[in-house]
Amino acid sequence: MLIGIPKETRAGEARVAITPDIAKKLLDKGFSLKVEKNAGLAAGFHNDDYAAAGAELVDRAQALAADIVAKVRKPDSGEIAAMREGALLIGHIETCEDDGTLQALFAKHIRPLAMERIPRISRAQSMDALSSQSNIAGYRAVIEAAARYGRFFPLMMTSAGSAKPARVVILGVGVAGLQAIATARRLGGDVYAYDLRPETREQIESLGAKPIDLDIGEEGSGEGGYAKELSDEAKARQQELLADELAKAHVIITTALIPCRPAPVLVTEEVVKRMREGSVIVDLAAANGGNCPLTEADKIVKKHGVTLIGHTNYPSMMAGDASSFYAHNVANLLSIMVEEGEDGLTFKDFAEDEITAAALITPEN
Repeated sequence: MLIGIPKETRAGEARVAITPDIAKKLLDKGFSLKVEKNAGLAAGFHNDDYAAAGAELVDRAQALAADIVAKVRKPDSGEIAAMREGALLIGHIETCEDDGTLQALFAKHIRPLAMERIPRISRAQSMDALSSQSNIAGYRAVIEAAARYGRFFPLMMTSAGSAKPARVVILGVGVAGLQAIATARRLGGDVYAYDLRPETREQIESLGAKPIDLDIGEEGSGEGGYAKELSDEAKARQQELLADELAKAHVIITTALIPCRPAPVLVTEEVVKRMREGSVIVDLAAANGGNCPLTEADKIVKKHGVTLIGHTNYPSMMAGDASSFYAHNVANLLSIMVEEGEDGLTFKDFAEDEITAAALITPEN
């Protein structure tokens, strides 16, 4: 069973779907691997690393013509055209945007397994690419904030005077938010956090941060561990009650997302105007419209004296580790998809496993 690893071509994307160490493990399990030359170069993995692992280095057409194509981002029309009829595609299919990708895949009977649809259950934790990549985003967001904030993060006491710790507010306590809290605390920040879901309070406190408690009149817990969308009345009350807490912050990191919906506005322009000169907002929801309406996707801008960071691909900024995490996710998924038969590896029935059943996209779902 042949796996092809093409180079990612999306602008700004430096990750690769399979790293050399994972390539070796897959080869040991009976897979064959064809890696496009220079596919891992942007992430720090050289052709010689893949060759030493036993993978075959090929051109783009050969990598895309494999039985299984492993990617990080969804394929473009040219990649789909180069894939063989009936192939299996593993990657982020990004199904919230209906741009014709799925129709093109189905027209060639290509079966897409969407990494973003891996269910968040205990058995699937090792395959959960959304979590592994969000972890990196939460960490890197704090590093970006610290680099742009022109003051110390921790309390500093010297013979020349002292500096108070930065007041950091994290909005949204999912995987990215929790990592942001942990990283900001390690840097010595005075960290506060807010989430709609009451069950996150204990997680916030366990990391040494202070929870922000607001009574907005609605329960915020949704399905699958995500927050649900609030009513317009609750959104307005949330903004009003948050305003004073946010205006006191020196650094705000927003991570609030609702699957396949525009990001909720949490940091209004009025709040930004009230923040101290030199403060920083890192908006992890920039790709979905932003938790602050002043955020500009893929740009760093300064408005009302506050720096707004709108990067949309933090994992790619740490491409080596991000690729390693993602490759482990893909390999763990592959391990439950195949079984050893008389003629080598064969696919199991994807519908019989709750993980592959959830990840597989069909014309019916």
